[in-house]
Amino acid sequence: MTQGGSFDVAGKQTELEELRELASAPDLWNDQDRAKEITQKLARFEGVIENVASLGSRIDDAEVLLEMADEENDAETAAEASEEIAALHSEMTLLERESLFFGEYDDRPAILSVHAGAGGVDAQDWAEILLRMYVRYLERTSFKVEIDEIQPGDEAGIKSATLTIKGEHAYGSFEGERGVHRLVRISPFDSAARRHTSFAGVDVIPEVDTTDIEINQDDLRIDTYRSQGAGGQHVNTSDSAVRITHLPTGAVVACQNERSQLQNKNRAMQLLAARLAEISRQNRINEIDSIRGEQTEAGWGRQIRSYVMQPYQMVKDLRSDMEVGNITGVLDGDIDAFIDSYLHWRRANQED
Repeated sequence: MTQGGSFDVAGKQTELEELRELASAPDLWNDQDRAKEITQKLARFEGVIENVASLGSRIDDAEVLLEMADEENDAETAAEASEEIAALHSEMTLLERESLFFGEYDDRPAILSVHAGAGGVDAQDWAEILLRMYVRYLERTSFKVEIDEIQPGDEAGIKSATLTIKGEHAYGSFEGERGVHRLVRISPFDSAARRHTSFAGVDVIPEVDTTDIEINQDDLRIDTYRSQGAGGQHVNTSDSAVRITHLPTGAVVACQNERSQLQNKNRAMQLLAARLAEISRQNRINEIDSIRGEQTEAGWGRQIRSYVMQPYQMVKDLRSDMEVGNITGVLDGDIDAFIDSYLHWRRANQED
């Protein structure tokens, strides 16, 4: 079996034993979030492996039924075997999707950021439309989402926003959204009703354990400011929002969602740890590519998807060639087809 090419039962069995050891540790519940993550992953792996074994047994039984029906020319037995095969096909399709999640960080929570790009107020409006698309999608799924920070635009839309998404295969599901998203439409901000092209960048990184990343406090600039938002009873009236700049790398993170400055600072440090881990990982990839003599596009800066509203309507992923004509549905959160098409594209392009 090659990684990503099939369902790696042996690998899952090995990891299952490791998860059982972690789950039996006496201090497991000292960190409740970590404990829930371990126990949920353990239950999922046990369920999947049990399902694989059950499917194998049922396939064998269906083959026996088919042989009996053929030998005895028994139409009733043949119909029973056909029904079982149809049911197996549906269940194996679901299992096949599990095989698409083979990345090192696929089970980690995802930190998704949206940034307005070139295009002025149109780009800021486009960034807000993208944010709404993801929130609408998440509302219909079992994922849990926290909005860490939103920076409103100057006239409309947003300059940036950061979400933390938790759930089964969170990072694996959203990794494919990383890149530049291009919108073509008649601008609602142009009095001449001309067609404009706007860009927004989406960055997705896996959340990491902060104990795995060493951060020198002397390398940080910490600023506080008043939370910005649409207003209401939960808007902070004090400077509780926190922005942290990592001076050596220039990485900037912010959090305004928590109720106190200390809570926002702690969450911002978690976001920074994830950001620095991703920078380190990307540096290693670039170093390997340099040794190989390969020239690759930089991180999230590549264009991955076009959303065209004028002169025709089409959303197209430029990697998998997935096309959807119902742009309204996509922008309302119907992005399952693009998530799945990226996962299939990733597996097809995975190196042995």
